[in-house]
Amino acid sequence: MATAVAASPAQSRKTETYTDTKRRDDVRGLNIAAARAVADAVRTSLGPRGMDKMISSGEQEVIITNDGATILSRMSLLQPAARMLAELSRSQDAAAGDGTTTVVVLAGSLLRRAQSLLSAGAHPTAAADALHRLATRAVEVLHAMAIPIELSDRDSLVKSASTALNSKVVSQYSSLLSPLAVDAALSVVDPAHPDLLDLRDIRVVKKLGGTVDDTELIRGLIFDKKASHAAGGPTRVENAKIAVIQFQVSPPKTDIEQSVIVSDYAQMDRILREERNYILGMVKKIKASGCNVLLIQKSILRDAVTDLSLHYLAKAKILVVKDVERDEIEFITKTLNCLPIANIEHFREDKLGYADLVEEVSVGESKIVKIMGIKDMGRTATVLVRGSNQLVIDEAERSLHDALCVIRCLVNKRFLIAGGGAPEIEMSMQLAAWAKELQGMESYCIKEFAEALEVIPYTLAENAGLNPISIVTELRNRHAKGEKNAGINVRKGQITNILEENVVQPLLVSTSAITLACECVRMILKIDDIVTVR
Repeated sequence: MATAVAASPAQSRKTETYTDTKRRDDVRGLNIAAARAVADAVRTSLGPRGMDKMISSGEQEVIITNDGATILSRMSLLQPAARMLAELSRSQDAAAGDGTTTVVVLAGSLLRRAQSLLSAGAHPTAAADALHRLATRAVEVLHAMAIPIELSDRDSLVKSASTALNSKVVSQYSSLLSPLAVDAALSVVDPAHPDLLDLRDIRVVKKLGGTVDDTELIRGLIFDKKASHAAGGPTRVENAKIAVIQFQVSPPKTDIEQSVIVSDYAQMDRILREERNYILGMVKKIKASGCNVLLIQKSILRDAVTDLSLHYLAKAKILVVKDVERDEIEFITKTLNCLPIANIEHFREDKLGYADLVEEVSVGESKIVKIMGIKDMGRTATVLVRGSNQLVIDEAERSLHDALCVIRCLVNKRFLIAGGGAPEIEMSMQLAAWAKELQGMESYCIKEFAEALEVIPYTLAENAGLNPISIVTELRNRHAKGEKNAGINVRKGQITNILEENVVQPLLVSTSAITLACECVRMILKIDDIVTVR
């Protein structure tokens, strides 16, 4: 009897402590596997020797790129955790503009280490908290490595833009595109707000024909359309007075859809005469203000211009560019330092912009309108991108955007850091040393996650066709000797001082990548169930 009584508390304690965690582990495992699969898909496109991806959509659209954000945004991902990695890449693109592949590869590696920690018995919350501390400490390590720069140091800006372009499809043109991106960015920085750079002030116009070598920075305005040739209007105007109008130079229509029945020819002639007089009155007012170049916004409700109005405008020797997009109006008015005119009654000389020359020029097989020598030009820049086919032009535009984003990072946070896997190895070694000072599970977790950062130099070496194990071992050895800026030189296939090779990147790219990757991995680790709702 005594034995039975003694056994019962032990039995009850056993049943109380048992909880079924299989489902939670399965959900976590599935999430980690899906996210790692996405990271592995883009891993081969990391670095200057990375491969490109050809993305083909159902509408016969083809894109060739190795930009992580572009690849992941085009993938149709169904698993929620996999979609989180695509959003992670988009966040990095918004925050820094570069390092979109790096952040995903880092997150994949951290998840791999997290999975081994969980299978070894670590609690997900302990791993997530360790990751948070690791991110904070890693940012401190990066700040200690950073080199301050000034915006007047044009060479450093060109080097960092060139590093961003070296891993792109158009890398052979980096010597042309890097200075071009730097000049465009510096021309739009306002001295009143020196730490702000709005990329909307830089407009990229794509034109088929020629090669990427023909890409140029225009100190003025370009319209990807020809001037109106109806009735033999002018195609070149010197000492131009330019008006941007948002009203229609055409006969008025009724507000609602109606049909007017005309019974005899006298009434018909009267309608046509009234239309002529109405348009002629508008053209006279435009001419009276001294305007000789007219930019007309595209209209939805009715034709912005008719053949008759173009005829009268040509007679008045006014150059006309029609169908200007609504979202371009703000950029155009800022560049020309003029005001958009919404009504013919408000058409006054003080609302016009002034330029030395407006002319139509041939580019490839088509024509464009150039406005040069703008008086009191606003802080904007226009880049004309050329290329032999549409795929090259699109990729050149994406690469140019990345280079501009790198310069924006440097304007916001004026620090440079070495590239070529040097910061990742330095972080890995310093964090591993720090883990030895800690105790318990946290020490074990941080040691594992510190090793995960080595995936970047490992992948750079692998994609360059080098032996990744010997390269990473040698890199560790050089950093242990105190060579903080030793990195992988993929051109020479060996470890060199990467700063001397001019491989530099903004500090913001690295700090943003490590912070965002850790945040995303923490979120995935803390999910233990997926609940579907109708």
